[in-house]
Amino acid sequence: MKLKSIYICTNCAAESPKWSGQCIKCNSWNTLAEEVVNVGKKDKTIQYIAIKPNIHLSDIHFKEVRLKTNIGEMDRVLGGGFMEDSVVLLVGDPGIGKSTLTIQVCDRMAESRSVLYFSGEESVGQITSRARRLNLKNPISIVNANSLEAVLATIDAERPGFVVIDSIQVIGSEEIVSQSGSISQIRYVAEQLMQVAKSRKIPILLIGHVNKDGQLAGPQVLTHLVDTVLYLEGDNFHQFRLLRATKNRFGAVDEVGVFNMEECGLTEVKNPSALFLEGRAENPIGSVIVPVMEGTRAFLVEVQALTNYTQFGYPKRTASGFDINRLNIIIAALNRYANLKLDSSDVFVNVVGGLKLAEPAADLAVAMAIASSKLQKPLPSDLAVMGEVGLSGEVRAVSQPKKRIKEAEKLGFKQILSSGEVKLIGQAVTKFFVS
Repeated sequence: MKLKSIYICTNCAAESPKWSGQCIKCNSWNTLAEEVVNVGKKDKTIQYIAIKPNIHLSDIHFKEVRLKTNIGEMDRVLGGGFMEDSVVLLVGDPGIGKSTLTIQVCDRMAESRSVLYFSGEESVGQITSRARRLNLKNPISIVNANSLEAVLATIDAERPGFVVIDSIQVIGSEEIVSQSGSISQIRYVAEQLMQVAKSRKIPILLIGHVNKDGQLAGPQVLTHLVDTVLYLEGDNFHQFRLLRATKNRFGAVDEVGVFNMEECGLTEVKNPSALFLEGRAENPIGSVIVPVMEGTRAFLVEVQALTNYTQFGYPKRTASGFDINRLNIIIAALNRYANLKLDSSDVFVNVVGGLKLAEPAADLAVAMAIASSKLQKPLPSDLAVMGEVGLSGEVRAVSQPKKRIKEAEKLGFKQILSSGEVKLIGQAVTKFFVS
């Protein structure tokens, strides 16, 4: 065996013989990580025996077994619960609530099966203290371990019904000559845990770190190995947390779970619309309600806008929870097609609750909020707005309008402004602000 160090980009997997600050392939900075590989010749030639494919899909009788957590929002995102032989990766920003959600899932799973929690970062006392603070009662076996071999031996001896690894980046194997968290270590550890889950039908939940850009820290091969990737996101300064599935081999990837961070932990939000609209002022200027879709669920979100005259030559545009490039397009459309003189006004847009709106259905709502603030006229309190704004000033239809309208009507919104009522952004501004 002859070992050699190479450097692999964690962003694009490009290899380099020496370290450099920037990847020569994808131009990303500080993404090269060291990996030790064997460059020696093989000791002997291995002969492989061909396998005859004599099993057909029609002959396989498979019964899907789901292990419910009894946390409705979690089960919704997973597609009905954990598959009995699945490996799920849960990632999120530091302090967002990953450990809180994990220990709550363990408590629910412990009602029907044995749970084994491997912690490589926190002590047993810290985890126990959190469980007591959350008033969790069911028995959970907790082990401090950083060695993959120790983890596998413990699983073999205890035969648990559910396993948690916190976190995948701190578990290392003695078989790999590199430090924990390296590309080779994470890949090898994930492969071994995947084999355990599939061969013994044990669901395994892995906790992962994210980098400063909010992406999974480590090689992208990790996301290819696991069955499901869950992202817990939100704003540390707001109580709302959203759980999304970016990959799910056993369910849809467009579902979202909504949680509320409270003193007793993460609680499910059964009616997100009512919670997001709580505390809204009556007939506010620069405020619009938009029905948005998250997976198969529709809920209402408040969009706020503020315009202010500026004496500087270059006005400021700021958005919180909304794409700044999309905001610039909407402002340009308002200037051209609605005759709103925004060239000398700062424009600020905020999505209430710390949410992030990515779908184009919020375009018309943002435009109407800006117009309301600029013209200092409030919109009707029972109005909900949805529509995509194009570069020609047209208002386009959005997906699943019936679900959006039904959710708005359920909370008392009687007027719906969409592409069915107005075809141009100028018509929408004229309809509500020009008497």
